Amino acid sequence: MPVSDFLAGLSTDPRFARFDRRFTQVAKVALAWYILKYVLLDGYRHLRARGLVGTAREAYNAVQGVVVGILLSLPSSRKKISSELAKTRQQIKDKLAPASYPDGVRLTVVKSLPEKGHDRAWLEEEWKGLKGLEKGDVDSGRVSGTVYHGGDELNAIINQAMSLFVVSNPLHPDVFPGVRKMESEIVSMCLNLFHCPEGAGTTTSGGTESILMACKTYRDWARSTKGITRPEMVIPDSAHAAFWKASQYFGIKLHVIPVDEVTRQADVRRMARAINANTIMIVGSAPNFPDGAIDPIPQLGALAKRHNIGLHVDCCLGSFIMPFLDRAGLNDGVPEFDFKVPGVTSISCDTHKYAFCPKGSSVIMYRSAELRRYQYYVITDWAGGVYASPSMAGSRPGSILAGAWAVLNYVGADGYTESCRTIVTASRHFAQEIKRRFPTDLYVLGDPRVSVVAFGSKTINIYALGDAMGSKGWHLSALGTGALHMAFTRLTAANVDQLLDDLEKVIEDVKQNPPKDGDMVALYGLGQTSVGPHVVGKLAETFLDVLYE
Repeated sequence: MPVSDFLAGLSTDPRFARFDRRFTQVAKVALAWYILKYVLLDGYRHLRARGLVGTAREAYNAVQGVVVGILLSLPSSRKKISSELAKTRQQIKDKLAPASYPDGVRLTVVKSLPEKGHDRAWLEEEWKGLKGLEKGDVDSGRVSGTVYHGGDELNAIINQAMSLFVVSNPLHPDVFPGVRKMESEIVSMCLNLFHCPEGAGTTTSGGTESILMACKTYRDWARSTKGITRPEMVIPDSAHAAFWKASQYFGIKLHVIPVDEVTRQADVRRMARAINANTIMIVGSAPNFPDGAIDPIPQLGALAKRHNIGLHVDCCLGSFIMPFLDRAGLNDGVPEFDFKVPGVTSISCDTHKYAFCPKGSSVIMYRSAELRRYQYYVITDWAGGVYASPSMAGSRPGSILAGAWAVLNYVGADGYTESCRTIVTASRHFAQEIKRRFPTDLYVLGDPRVSVVAFGSKTINIYALGDAMGSKGWHLSALGTGALHMAFTRLTAANVDQLLDDLEKVIEDVKQNPPKDGDMVALYGLGQTSVGPHVVGKLAETFLDVLYE
């Protein structure tokens, strides 16, 4: 029978007609269910989280982005952008990877493995030259954050400890049991410091990895215990960039909620509106990176408990400052922030910041060992045998753990109390003096209580001020909110009055002769234009490319 005759017979068969009608009905129901669940419900949740104004602004930015993208894709635009990026690339290269070096610095360009190894004398000469490339501002206390220096004596302790464990690897605790003991004790010391001795945690390579691990943990916990397959998290827009990275890496939808414009703290009421059945966690900072505000952790904790979701407190920057405020007599106006707060389920702490441990040292802590298990990665049927690792990395440098363990034991609680007192006193003095000395030109963002002070201006270009301060050897951090900030350390705390005096001179200079160029002015000025998000991203990629040239 020809196929056409067979199909014609089916079309007249009443059984086929009934099947066709039922299939059509099921398809309509399925389509309606899909639209209800994945379009209308998601749309409602999105609208509720951002509000009408926020949603409209997002829509406008999206449309603007499409239009600008189309315009920039035109041949004439592409040619112009390529030309400008090439110029910028060369400028970045001249600054970061110059073809010639400063007077007195001689270096060998090494692009291929040498046939015969060099002797120690050659290495020492190269080390001397490479060290000579560093700016003197680093050790003179003129850099915001970045250099968390515990002193030359402490650095000598770190070097000695690391040299003894230079080949060790925590992946093999049976081979390096001493490293296992040190790592365990680092975590325990931090858990006790943050008031959760019965909790659990691991070390990581830094704050970003600690935050990534927390987000991965909540994603897997929610999937296992609640069946959530489309996870979401709610963060204030002052949260660290690592949460955006985690969102992209782990497929977690991100609701970014504006902070209170006056206090710069997380807006708990607006964050509560963004919580729904797919929410796995919320976030607070103690303090945040941009302007040093401490979020209302007790209120966020109550919110997390009410919805049975995680609350991660990012204390990476707070590090060994926040836990010592009470001992230093400086906890006035500072809310509770650690595991003493009901509802706090995890905390990240960078020991390589204000604990003065070697770079590559951080701790992620959980209220329970049960929650920590969702951080682990275990594969039991791998051809190489059973494989298990506690965090992102497999092999890890045991030498960093040795250095960190040595520092914590060498400095002790009294030492950290004193460093907290020195740094926070300088920071608060800086904030008070800005208000007193520059009331018409500068204003302080929020109420900074710890180590970071952010300030803006309504009378001068704040980025021009940052560039001008850079010409005097100061390295202030530029913020996307139209402000600068200074993260005080032991080194910068000693120079706070010099910083204020230089600010006074530079403010007058900028007011009389406003600079028209400069790194901050160029980058952040461009970022505030309609093409900014497209071009600044390309500039950032170019910057990263140059690092490996």
